[in-house]
Amino acid sequence: MVSGGGMRAVERCRALGQAPFSDMAGGLYRGWLSPAHRASVAQLAAWMAEAGMTTHVDGAANLIGRYPGTGNGPPLIIGSHIDSVRDGGVYDGPLGVMLGIECVAALHAAGRRMPFAIEVIAFGDEEGSRFPAAMLTSKALAGLLDTVPDMADAQGVTLAQALGEWGLSPQTLRAARHPGALAYLEAHIEQGPVLEAEGLALGVVTGIAAQLRYEVTVMGQAGHAGTSAMPLRRDALAGSAEMILAIERIAQADASDLVATVGRIEAAPGAANVIAGQVRFTIDVRAGEAVRRDHAAAAILAEIATIAAQRGLGVSHRLIHDLPPSPCDPALMEQLEAALVAAGHPPRRLVSGAGHDAMNLAHLAPTAMLFIRCRDGISHNPAEHVEPADAQGALAVMLGFIDNLGASCA
Repeated sequence: MVSGGGMRAVERCRALGQAPFSDMAGGLYRGWLSPAHRASVAQLAAWMAEAGMTTHVDGAANLIGRYPGTGNGPPLIIGSHIDSVRDGGVYDGPLGVMLGIECVAALHAAGRRMPFAIEVIAFGDEEGSRFPAAMLTSKALAGLLDTVPDMADAQGVTLAQALGEWGLSPQTLRAARHPGALAYLEAHIEQGPVLEAEGLALGVVTGIAAQLRYEVTVMGQAGHAGTSAMPLRRDALAGSAEMILAIERIAQADASDLVATVGRIEAAPGAANVIAGQVRFTIDVRAGEAVRRDHAAAAILAEIATIAAQRGLGVSHRLIHDLPPSPCDPALMEQLEAALVAAGHPPRRLVSGAGHDAMNLAHLAPTAMLFIRCRDGISHNPAEHVEPADAQGALAVMLGFIDNLGASCA
């Protein structure tokens, strides 16, 4: 029943990586409410109709395809996003949408209806790559968007103007809340190397990691690189280097899914012949559980303070943001894992270090996520790659999950 669907999902992702579905020449960039987004919505709507769905675009420019069930209760939502980062890969987001379409296509071809309707949703903005905010469209659908930010893209086009080009407005965006769902299922490439390293095609996501992000400022004393004796230096950059290594050491010692990253560092005054007098760097700490995340973050900040004191440096930090964990629903995880095993895959559960639309949909319905391995763990990159056989396997597991969910509703 599922023969060929995984291959078709992969081929369609590749198709959406080319003109007119990209806003940049020679690569993929699809921003929310852009011409490429509009073209992609039109193409996806055609594929949804071909699979047996009716379609509409909501007040947030999300594309929603609906396949009716035998009952009148809330639907199962299968979704992911179709926007991309600049010069991104073709599978991050769209593969989950394509596999949702293929689930419905398989049911429709077999003349099957579930006890619940199925809605496949292509969210327009997960990456936040056009406007300086992310996940606006899934927040709107989940009823989490109390106010619409007043913002503009890099070309000066305001969000209100961009919405207006679609016949929408900040008011329609804020009012795009979904009436409710039975469950939410999202299939997504792992965007990491764990599954491939273990020789596994698929894994069940336990939840989306809790995240803390800080900006640290280290204050030393700028001085001449040739005349300042080494024992007398208060080098903010050398101190920061020791701090960064300490961050890595603390995260590695946790020996869990916890990760800590210094992704940006700026040294001032920034001259080759001047000792750095001030350094700013970021710290991103993530873990599946907030308690472990917070424990590691506290240890990191304490070690940074110790290093600063030993080196005669000043140090301060500020919290940039604090995202709570978003655990997947235990019952849905069991049903997804049962489908995974029934399809011939070993059971494997793992946390998602990256954020996904499922974080917001968890406020609307219980959620489940399926990870699909990607070559070398590469994502947000044109080298992003998924094997069609893995997509085929994911489709079989998703259909098994739908059957399990239907049985639980009987």
